[in-house]
Amino acid sequence: MTRTTALLLTALLAAAGLSGCAGAGSLPTVTVLGSWTGEEEKSFEAVLAEFEAEENIDVEYSGTRALSQVLRSEVQQGTPPDLAVLPSPGELANYARDDYLQALDDVLGPQTDEYSGQWVDLERAATDRRYGVAVKADLKGTVWFNPKRLPGPKPATEEELSAFLRDIAGRGATPWCMGMGSTPDSGWPGTDWVENILLQQAGPDVYGQWAGGRLEWTSEPVKRAWLTWGQLAGPTAVRGGPKSVLLTDFGDAGRGLFDQPVGCLLDHQGTFAMSTYKGYDMPLVAGEDFDFFPFPSSTVGDRAWEVSADLAAMFNRTPESEKLIRFLASARGQEIWPGKGGAFSVNRKVPTAVYADDVSRKIATTLTSSGTFCFDASDLMPGVMRTAFYRAALEYVNDPTRLDTALAQLETVRKNIEGDEWLNFPCGGRATG
Repeated sequence: MTRTTALLLTALLAAAGLSGCAGAGSLPTVTVLGSWTGEEEKSFEAVLAEFEAEENIDVEYSGTRALSQVLRSEVQQGTPPDLAVLPSPGELANYARDDYLQALDDVLGPQTDEYSGQWVDLERAATDRRYGVAVKADLKGTVWFNPKRLPGPKPATEEELSAFLRDIAGRGATPWCMGMGSTPDSGWPGTDWVENILLQQAGPDVYGQWAGGRLEWTSEPVKRAWLTWGQLAGPTAVRGGPKSVLLTDFGDAGRGLFDQPVGCLLDHQGTFAMSTYKGYDMPLVAGEDFDFFPFPSSTVGDRAWEVSADLAAMFNRTPESEKLIRFLASARGQEIWPGKGGAFSVNRKVPTAVYADDVSRKIATTLTSSGTFCFDASDLMPGVMRTAFYRAALEYVNDPTRLDTALAQLETVRKNIEGDEWLNFPCGGRATG
């Protein structure tokens, strides 16, 4: 039962003069706070409905796009939800460090047959205990395209990508769809570019040092990543030019892949782009109308993937919250949302058959592989650093000639952040430092 349903039931009972006995036969309840609203909320509620039916426990879910602010307020007032689903591993780590979270090791057990050691490391939130469960995850550093408009092999190296983009431009087409808008966090699509390029050029160790505040923003690897972004997706390579990019919402940018005539041919976006595309007012089929290839890597050895995840954490330990966190971590609980589309599981026991198409199965197989995974860097950074990073991405799109000034400003922000505010987070299955 969602919170809205519960409130409606209470109101009806009160109107009927039954409120005095409403609690006599009521079911035990667990409260959950998350960032999912709209279609995502409906999908998550389908997961919760299965739990309610199996356990005879009511779940009161509240969804808000202002999750960070709402959760912080509830925690400070001493009334946190039993569980919260956090979109940022940095937030999870901070709550764990401040001793607000319940460790899950004894609740979940080792789960070595369901989760790779690397994902368990990522869920430990830079501590020696497991505090989170990845309810859904996404790959980043994926480049989306329309196979009907870009058939044939795709670039595998940075040099091949440059040649590929020159060929597109030479045919008079615009290579990149791009939008920086995302209220209240406009700019993060640009930080995804910088993060992914840095990871692919410099590797997980350098990436981890930078994400953890131990590498200067003015250093050669960081500056090179910014410059590469500007070279690959400069003013003449993006739909509408810089002004349009700054004013376009990230979710609308990908429409250019399907417009008539074509607006743009490539969209650098995480795998959650699939849900965005399917939400457009047009019949689109995965594999036929959209597919992806990995952003080329320059590093030697196995590819490193940047990933993001929504992590369920326990604030109040009750029998009901323990049962729900176990359900959310189980293969049974993890296969429901992917079966409906729009979510990907890192539980290795979730069969790929639950996914509706080959594109989704390719993503799920990668997420559960033994590859190297690094959490989104800006999600790990202290809030003041993350905000400055977002702002710098917007400024760079507007005026690339001010890059040195922007990097110097970011470096000043880094130096003014206390050392214990940074996270020594695992990247590639090992601690950085």
